[in-house]
Amino acid sequence: MADSACGEVGTAAPVIDRKRCEGKGDCVRVCPYGVFSIRKLEPSERVGLSLIGRLKAWGHGYKQAFVDPELCHACGLCVPACPEKAIKLRPA
Repeated sequence: MADSACGEVGTAAPVIDRKRCEGKGDCVRVCPYGVFSIRKLEPSERVGLSLIGRLKAWGHGYKQAFVDPELCHACGLCVPACPEKAIKLRPA
């Protein structure tokens, strides 16, 4: 499923903005490399969130996207797929 626009593994990785992510799973569905998974934030992971971030996370059952950067091919399909604009692709 490689795309000619994709780069090498390890050249970039998606970064999730925890204040924006609502765990809707669009990133999981669009990524051909299995980089994303959705799981609940652990209580220790909620500590760094702002009040608005904690309220938003609570409202969505604390579900958020998580990444395995070692699988990323830097295709960038995840960035426009996120309705919350919570994903940025950063150079590794």
